[in-house]
Amino acid sequence: MDVYQHLRELESYLEEENFKGYDPFDALNSPILRTLSFNNRLLRILYIQMLKRLPFNMRPLLGIKKDYNPKGVGLFLWGYAKLYEIHRKSEYLEKIEFFLDLLQELRSEGYSGNCWGYNFDWQSRAFYLPRYTPTLVNTSFIGHALIDSFEYTENQKSIEMAVPIKDFILNSLNRTEDDSGFCFSYSPLDHTAIHNANLLGASLLIRLYKYTKDESVRDAALASLSYSMHYQRADGSWFYADTDIQRWIDSFHTGFNLQSILYFLEQGFGNEYTEAFEKGVKFFVNNFFRKDGGPYYYHDRHYPIDIHSAAQAVVFFSRAGKDYQNLAEAVTNWMIDNLRDRKGFFFYRKGKFIRNKIPYIRWSQAWAFHALTEYLIHFEK
Repeated sequence: MDVYQHLRELESYLEEENFKGYDPFDALNSPILRTLSFNNRLLRILYIQMLKRLPFNMRPLLGIKKDYNPKGVGLFLWGYAKLYEIHRKSEYLEKIEFFLDLLQELRSEGYSGNCWGYNFDWQSRAFYLPRYTPTLVNTSFIGHALIDSFEYTENQKSIEMAVPIKDFILNSLNRTEDDSGFCFSYSPLDHTAIHNANLLGASLLIRLYKYTKDESVRDAALASLSYSMHYQRADGSWFYADTDIQRWIDSFHTGFNLQSILYFLEQGFGNEYTEAFEKGVKFFVNNFFRKDGGPYYYHDRHYPIDIHSAAQAVVFFSRAGKDYQNLAEAVTNWMIDNLRDRKGFFFYRKGKFIRNKIPYIRWSQAWAFHALTEYLIHFEK
């Protein structure tokens, strides 16, 4: 499988689109649907889920425009930083500057430090976030991309943007506390305790500690790690969150958890959780993949198959090392063979009977780009 060739074709598609696109959750960017929601929670959820599930794209008819997604921009930055580390081409430095400037423009205002949200209003079952409300997940992924961009290119702007993220995490987010530690909230507007968000934020703090030498950053990272490790289940898994309406186990959020813990171990922290980490990896490997590398979305059913599940698996297993190279290669090949269009883009989902081939910019293209570059930097550098 020529991963470079498929990456080049994806890059050509992205350049034609100027790295803009639609998102599965952008229904409320429609002036029509926004008006017809009447600020009603259930109607917002209905419209978002309706557009997300349709296998054809109604967005142009509803007045939704292609746009930059801040998290997608961060993932593209991350991918180009990795390509520069591999090839040392000046054209990649130019792309990195482009995405850094975009991230500067797309920052959320009115909060401590640097932070980023989505370019659309978002209603979940648990809370409502107006567009550009910063989230811990978005900000953490962008933060990791900025740190790697600095470490691969020595671009000072990258680390200067990354370090202030600590102020957002420590000062603008709410906390759920118990005897095990505390959990950062998903955003400044809610009080949820969601494990992948918490662990992503904690892992970014532990990486930032290297640059700040601020013990409060380290201590907060370890306390939030302790919280989510306490809630790991006996089989090595985590619920998405421990509320009655959020007790599911899915592939890519499990992957986020494991990757976050791996960052701690790589930085020399959290060694007391090594056995728990290995149990989590074992659960991940044994419950989310077919023999041919095809990824499952949920641990207890076969469909849908989602590009996010494939991409995060490639990212994690590539980073986890040589012991997982065969699985990383199998998932990469499966993703290319089954979730890629002839035009070079990757599509959203494969159901039992229907494929959704809408080329979402963040959910599909940015994650595929991130995954393919992660595979290349570890196994074909």
